[in-house]
Amino acid sequence: MDHNMFCFQCEQTAGCTGCTSRGVCGKDAQTAQVQDRLTGALIGLARAADTSPDAGPETWQLMIEGLFATLTNVNFDPDSLNALAGRVRAEKQRLVPDCAVCTAPCGRTGDYDLAQLWGAQEDIRSLKSLLLFGSRGMAAYAYHAMVLGYRDESVERFLSKALFAVGEDWGMEELLPLVLELGEVNLRCMALLDKANTECFGKPSPVHVPFSVEPGPFIVVSGHDLHDLKLLLEQTAGRGIAVYTHGEMLPAHAYPELKKYPHLKGNFGTAWQNQQKEFADLPAPILFTTNCLMPPRLSYADRVFTTAVVGYPDIPHIGAEKDFTPVIERALELGGYAETQHRTGMNGGTGTTTGFAHDAVLANAAQIVEAVRSGAIRHFFLVGGCDGARAGRNYYTEFVRQTPPDTVVLTLACGKYRFHDMDLGTVAGLPRLLDIGQCNDAYSAIQIALALAEAFQCGVNDLPLSMVLSWYEQKAVCILLTLLHLGIRNIRLGPTLPAFLSPNVLQYLVEHYAIAPITTPEADLAALLGS
Repeated sequence: MDHNMFCFQCEQTAGCTGCTSRGVCGKDAQTAQVQDRLTGALIGLARAADTSPDAGPETWQLMIEGLFATLTNVNFDPDSLNALAGRVRAEKQRLVPDCAVCTAPCGRTGDYDLAQLWGAQEDIRSLKSLLLFGSRGMAAYAYHAMVLGYRDESVERFLSKALFAVGEDWGMEELLPLVLELGEVNLRCMALLDKANTECFGKPSPVHVPFSVEPGPFIVVSGHDLHDLKLLLEQTAGRGIAVYTHGEMLPAHAYPELKKYPHLKGNFGTAWQNQQKEFADLPAPILFTTNCLMPPRLSYADRVFTTAVVGYPDIPHIGAEKDFTPVIERALELGGYAETQHRTGMNGGTGTTTGFAHDAVLANAAQIVEAVRSGAIRHFFLVGGCDGARAGRNYYTEFVRQTPPDTVVLTLACGKYRFHDMDLGTVAGLPRLLDIGQCNDAYSAIQIALALAEAFQCGVNDLPLSMVLSWYEQKAVCILLTLLHLGIRNIRLGPTLPAFLSPNVLQYLVEHYAIAPITTPEADLAALLGS
């Protein structure tokens, strides 16, 4: 394609077709090109690993880091991306040491040019994009488990298998089974992360989280990485510094090994896409641990820090040693607010409750089953996924607001910021709104659905359960593929369908899984409730 760049991996991509000069996420053409070259190098590494007996944990770790770094809103820094690509090529050289000087190149270990993918026949491009983007999302889950010391070689080898396939000249009959297999493997990956989080931080339990900010120095931590938050809490203990979560870090308050720290105070701000406004006058540093970074504005760029695979030019980065001293010193220097700041959510609420993971919900399984059988609970809605700035996402706010009082709303991921501070009351002695956690906690939602299906001795599709999902980036892709692997049908997806779904691939999903776009809250509620 004759463009400075091409990217259509997120829901907000320009014109619902693709960004070709600058990403709506804020990345420029140079960054997009470097990300493509990094991805091409990863495919070259997968080609080398396919035949090398020496491929192992170091190989898979590099693949996971590289895939995660190309996720939307993670790394905007060409220098760090180029450095990562250099490490990837060095690993390929280790696996096939004579490849670079071979006088008879076989073409089996070289880097892949992603221009071949963007210019491919639309159905091939669509399936390969599902495979690549879903792999990026799954790599994020694998990364979070990996930093806690939990790995699954079958997951890691599949990521290599998927990258290898993206570089091959394969048809739909070979690519489609791989796309569906990704959903199966991602279920194992999400189970691994759930095990890692609960064994390291304890089982989440419901907890009320205030939105107010107390006087004094504080640090705001954004992203998803609970391990980074734990390390920061350890390093700030006894320093007179409060720690507030932001965005997808909110569910951290529910974990016993994190909420035991008294200086973990509350949650600052609303959804990730509002950060440029909400951080403008913040008298505190912000630490980004994973994706959800937007290009920092000058009004607060001097207070931003990154760590792990996150990067932005000229922004201080906390390396693998995880010494957060620069962040701590900046917090003490800025001093925080002089008086308590009483803040509210997007609907005026002063706090929210999180921590309804699968163990917490299923502890009430008998009560839930009886409430359904008695008619006290008519229906469950899973309303979750990514948030974003594009018009149309108020649909999810209105959908939840209009759910009848005899229904339960399960939610997870940052899409909940549209409505999680609403008071929906209770039904059958349970809160009507149950926040399961991060997008990383989609496994909990699946376990709840499977447990209910077992209790009622029916399939998940026979439950009074509807899924109304919002998507933005690539973790939503792998979760969707996992739901399809489980045979779940009639998912409503919005606010717009992925630009990388070709008409033929979309038709396949409609025919086999009855996926449908959202319409209006009123019409969708009526259809899902059969009224």
